[in-house]
Amino acid sequence: MAVLLIPNTIKDSGMAVTRRAAALLRDLGVTVLMPQPEEPQAELSGVLCLPEAQAYEKADQVLTIGGDGTLLRAGHACVRYGKPVLGVNLGRTGFLATCEVEELPEKLRRLAAGEYKLSTRGLLAVDNASGNWHAQAINDVVLFGRTRLHPMDYKVYCDGCFVSSYRSDGLILATPTGSTAYSFSAGGPVLDGNADVMVLTPVCAHNVHTAPLVFACGRTLELVADEENRDTCYACADSGPRCDLQPGDSIRVTASAQKLQLVTFADSEQFCAIENKLMRR
Repeated sequence: MAVLLIPNTIKDSGMAVTRRAAALLRDLGVTVLMPQPEEPQAELSGVLCLPEAQAYEKADQVLTIGGDGTLLRAGHACVRYGKPVLGVNLGRTGFLATCEVEELPEKLRRLAAGEYKLSTRGLLAVDNASGNWHAQAINDVVLFGRTRLHPMDYKVYCDGCFVSSYRSDGLILATPTGSTAYSFSAGGPVLDGNADVMVLTPVCAHNVHTAPLVFACGRTLELVADEENRDTCYACADSGPRCDLQPGDSIRVTASAQKLQLVTFADSEQFCAIENKLMRR
């Protein structure tokens, strides 16, 4: 078995947790991999450093060390290479990175022994009308105005049928995985991570009666920057490179054919995280 370590060198100061994880895995007879660092002296003793693509191809599992953001960034590569991922939480929340540092010895033992399950999470695929921008989202696709000085107007269509118009700071279309992130902050519901749905949440809507809407993932949604808008809008997926949208432009969002696999040790992990890290903080 081979496990690829993806550390966040800012959160893991001095690579202390990464070194500990590597030592635990080596003691369990696991080959430990890391992407080749830019500086050769940054390599860890007993860890095989390979070019990133080779490291992902050789790995059986991926272990991120940082937080939800670290797992989210590595998650796109995990999807591309078809590798399951377990996140060690050094951040403030840990809805995706559910392994706490004190749990490392037990959870890595169970990982090496194959005593785990995989939670399959859906992604969103998004492109613009001109076809020159494509992206995938583990968490969410966000449409927002160039400034927050005034709200913008948006229209939403589902399978070609008009759903609603919104005057707001923006729109969030989130996966169940992303329902605890920006969408939740904007008033969206918390969804079961395994649900086959997506949720549309307006940001600071200029309408007291506006509510989030949940759609089946088999639907095709079109989000339109209204042609009467005075300014440019932008779209982005998982805070990645953005797409400029002029008044009248639109994006199309569907369920992606690709999935993210999260390593889990209990069916209740997601709900424990919601209760302990969201409801009680």
